[in-house]
Order: sequence, then structure tokens, then C-alpha cells
Amino acid sequence: MTGILLIDKPQGFTSFDVVAKVRGIAATRKAGHGGTLDPMATGVLPLFLGSATKACDILPNQTKAYLAQFQLGVVTDTQDMTGKVLEEHPVRAGRREVEEALNGFRGKFLQVPPMYSAVWVNGQRLYDLAREGREVEREPRPVEVHRLELVRAEEEKHLYTVEVSCSKGTYIRTICHDIGRLLGCGASLTALRRTQSSGWRVEEAITIPRAQELADRGELESALLPVESAFLLYPELVLSRKDSGHFVNGVRMTARRFRVGPENGTMRIKSEDGAFLGLGAVDGPSGELRLIKLFAER
Repeated sequence: MTGILLIDKPQGFTSFDVVAKVRGIAATRKAGHGGTLDPMATGVLPLFLGSATKACDILPNQTKAYLAQFQLGVVTDTQDMTGKVLEEHPVRAGRREVEEALNGFRGKFLQVPPMYSAVWVNGQRLYDLAREGREVEREPRPVEVHRLELVRAEEEKHLYTVEVSCSKGTYIRTICHDIGRLLGCGASLTALRRTQSSGWRVEEAITIPRAQELADRGELESALLPVESAFLLYPELVLSRKDSGHFVNGVRMTARRFRVGPENGTMRIKSEDGAFLGLGAVDGPSGELRLIKLFAER
């Protein structure tokens, strides 16, 4: 079974839990996910099954979108409400102050990853160090927030909900934590739902029970997206049957014969019968079409 399965991750599951569950449902050993979600988070989690796992790390669209709620006045060790409360402060900020604070978290900036995260430091995951009670220095990492808008303010409860669109690797709970720090009262994430991942929307996703139901009826493949759907941002290049065979076998061919040049960048390579073969690009110095990633069977 090969393809992309969009799962609406339930709260309390790690991303690996979902992968393990779907491995059993789909009766496949090869499965991976496209973008980790914290256990408390819900929302769209793309799963890659079979040979589609080769697409996990090369997705052209890495943008994520979230609906996030945070509470002012509370600071925890995990930066969300699943953690241990470290500080509580009176809150004097209201909607206007929160909206002003959001201005500092749009565009490109450096973000320090939280201790409770899967980031590697000196060969160890930060969350493993955090569970041992250790805190280490973390290098700030570049992130980009494309959109950050306040969509709900419950001022009496000091609860605020924002919509966020951002680059891969952006920690939403850290944004909320840093907003609270900027306001002088602290803040912690109380709810997080991923509404979009790499162009796929949560409305397209199915639940784990639904996946099981389809599998029981032998219909799970009907819910799979073709692996090519992950690369529709790239232009298409159709090869003849003979050239398709050369491409699949790694034979380099002069790109001029296909009327493409280095400026065409990465391309979806397809055979004349419509089969998706893989990704290719033109090697500038030699002017040859080279294989980037093969998805077709040899």
C-alpha cells in the first residue's frame, strides 16, 4: 500500500503513536509522518505509506497553519498547560496590548527552541534532558511567521486565540510564551489545532477510527492520496516510453532534447502513460537531466 493518508490526530497521541497505529491498520511496515505534533495538539498529520515515505523530507511546501489558544498570567516548564506551573502573575494586559505584542512575532526572526522539544543538542534530544531536570543553552533558529492574527479575546479569563501560518520548525507554544514574557505576565499554550500542513487542510483528514473502519472493509486505499500530490508545485515533464526507462534506471540524458534548461528547476517526471516516475532537475554544468528522487519501481 503506497500513498499519503491525512489523519486528524487526536489529543493525547504522539505523532509516533499515530504512525504505529496506522502501520497496524494498513498492515504495512513502511510509514512515516510529515511534521511532528505535540501530544496535546490535534489536527492534520500527513502520513506517508510504502514508497511514499521517500517524500517525507523533501516536501516543497513546508508551511503549517494553526489555531492556538493561550492563557496569560501562567508560566510552565513545557510552555503549555500540560507542564508544571513555575510562575503565576497578575495580568494587566488586555486585547489592545496583546494585539500590539503580536506585531513582534510576524515575519522572519530567531526563535530559541523550548527544552521540551525533539531538537538534538550534543547527540541528545532536548526533551530527554528536560525530563532529567537539566537545562542547556539552545542556539536560536531562524523561523518565519507568515500570518499571526488575533481571532478571539476572552479578556476576563485572560484567554486569547490566534491563527498562525508559519514555516516548518516554528514552535507555537514558544511564540505564546514569548508574548507573555513581552507583556510582563507570562503565558502558556492551552490548546493547539493544526489546520494545514504542507498544503493539506484538516478538512481533508480522517480520524483513526475512520481509517480502521475503511481498512476493515478493504477500502483504506480509497482514502490515500497519490505521492505525486505532494509535488504539484513543480512543473511537469513528460518523457517517452524509452526515455522513461532511461530515467528510472538513472541514465543521464541531454536536457536540450526535452526543451528544458537549468532555469526550470525541480520537475515532476512522468511517463507518456501518465505514471509519476519521480523528481528530476537539469545539471547546470553538463546540461543533463538528472534524477533527484525515484518513486517508480525499477
